[in-house]
Amino acid sequence: MTSSHTRTFTAQPDHIDELGHVNNAVWVQWVQDMATAHWNAVAAPEDIAAYAWVVIRHELDYRGNIVAGESVTGETFIPGQPNGAKFDRRVDFRNSAGKVIVSANTTWAMIDRESGRLCRVRPDISAPFLA
Repeated sequence: MTSSHTRTFTAQPDHIDELGHVNNAVWVQWVQDMATAHWNAVAAPEDIAAYAWVVIRHELDYRGNIVAGESVTGETFIPGQPNGAKFDRRVDFRNSAGKVIVSANTTWAMIDRESGRLCRVRPDISAPFLA
């Protein structure tokens, strides 16, 4: 069991590609928005001030899409313990019927803001994200 974070996104006209649905780049932006919102909602203020995250891998599976005016609910959670500086994150986007239409597994690395270098994710930093 993990601590999750949810957020709703509504497709705007500028999110729509030539095929008439949300562009893949928008889904990636929403994944990043979910990760950032989760970090800012759960992490200790001193950790937010001291560390930043960079993505090192995005892997998305598309099982559906939405059009302008439709909304999805994104849910993000951390599926397991960090590995050194790396922390995997899962994001699932559900349509109005509750079906997962886009899912993502992303890997992020934590960076010390002062030095700009990768740093190990300590247990006290990861604990609030894990149930």
